[in-house]
Amino acid sequence: MTEGVAKQLAEVTSGDLHKIQPEQPYTDADLDWRDKQSRSSVEMQDKNSRPAITNKLTNMQDYDVVYVGFPIWWYTAPTIINTFMESYDFKGKALIPFATSGGSDIKKASEDLKAAYSNVNWKEGKLLNRVSKDDLKKWVETN
Repeated sequence: MTEGVAKQLAEVTSGDLHKIQPEQPYTDADLDWRDKQSRSSVEMQDKNSRPAITNKLTNMQDYDVVYVGFPIWWYTAPTIINTFMESYDFKGKALIPFATSGGSDIKKASEDLKAAYSNVNWKEGKLLNRVSKDDLKKWVETN
């Protein structure tokens, strides 16, 4: 769901799309939030977890605005988003979080990101479940 929204957002903004990819891909079993021993459960319990990512951007300096999208896990951003945030210098850039979720909003995730990366120029984030291109255009215009 998040990837689909990201693709639409890239079209609406005429922006580049970059997928935050884990070095070790997640399996369905890894993502089983009901299993306290699943990879995602273990990562989210450890606030210092920083799953390795592949395909690092080499031209982050070329961007002024960066939309950071993710699914909500345990009411916040997955720990791999911390890996992404700690991989680049965001000085002088505007970062705009967006998320998808089966039942949570983005409020806690946005607050957590702002607290963890207070030196970043965060803009208002938005939950983008089942959003139309027209809705995306309106949201982009307000940021």
